[in-house]
Amino acid sequence: MEVRQRDTTYLVGFLLAAGVLLFLGRDLLQGSVLASWGLTFAGTTAVAVLGVSLYRVRIDLQTSRKQLARKEAELNFALEVQLALFPRQMPLCGGLEFTGVCIPAQGIGGDYYDVMRLPDGRVIFAIADISGKGISAAILMANLQASLRTLAGISDSPGDICARLNNHLHEVTDASKFATFFYAEWDGCDRRLRYVNAGHLPPIVSSNGGHTRLTLGGVPLGIFRGAAFEVGDISLEPGDMIVLYSDGVTEAPAGDGEQFGDHRLERVIKENRDRPLSEVQARILDAVHGWSEEPEDDMTLLIARATLQPKEIQ
Repeated sequence: MEVRQRDTTYLVGFLLAAGVLLFLGRDLLQGSVLASWGLTFAGTTAVAVLGVSLYRVRIDLQTSRKQLARKEAELNFALEVQLALFPRQMPLCGGLEFTGVCIPAQGIGGDYYDVMRLPDGRVIFAIADISGKGISAAILMANLQASLRTLAGISDSPGDICARLNNHLHEVTDASKFATFFYAEWDGCDRRLRYVNAGHLPPIVSSNGGHTRLTLGGVPLGIFRGAAFEVGDISLEPGDMIVLYSDGVTEAPAGDGEQFGDHRLERVIKENRDRPLSEVQARILDAVHGWSEEPEDDMTLLIARATLQPKEIQ
């Protein structure tokens, strides 16, 4: 930047000098060889400096293009890695069916969801919203995903899993980083769902009796070391549906700044609860995009429904 400013200063100086000489020596051009030579020299020098400046600008542009291309390639690679962390195929077993989607607002986001069947037949599912944006949030999201999948196989207590995740994130991140998190374990034998809500937006349970919220739990992960988490316990009847979502859904702003809001989300769920899960998901996303042309935050949905009977994969 300093080199470019210096070249610009030289160029402006030479052009001003040439202009002054032209003005003062306009009557001497024909009669004075020295004046003609001076003006020619000034003009030639100015053109040379201009050429050097343009050359340097071109080199800077080429360098900038290469840097942008490299950064774009790095971001694309990071996005591919992040997308690979989401479940590629939902388990069709244990009396629950699922659908999920994550739509980053800026290419790489900090939202996360997961669904996994454990060897003992339990089905776990989770959703999280990592503080911050970009690659740093994506790295923390990947760390959370790996830790959860490790802990879920060695502990059968949602409260213990969340406590361990909390302590881990507290150790590996600074005080400004945290994750809102909802974790649930489903036992298809007794149709019970145990869960912990660690500061996340309460999922909506839609049943024939209306809507309820899953609120029991504790603080977001990573803020306080040694935090304890309360475990909630509910039963699900066939047809009951749970909608987990990130704040990018309910906080999507309209042109005047008004947010989409919980009440609109609940209305869409109520109007479409008997449809296939993929259609419920599509109707919610259509409603949000119809409300907000350019959502400012990542949008994540994970929807589960209790089935009439367990579906075992052959």
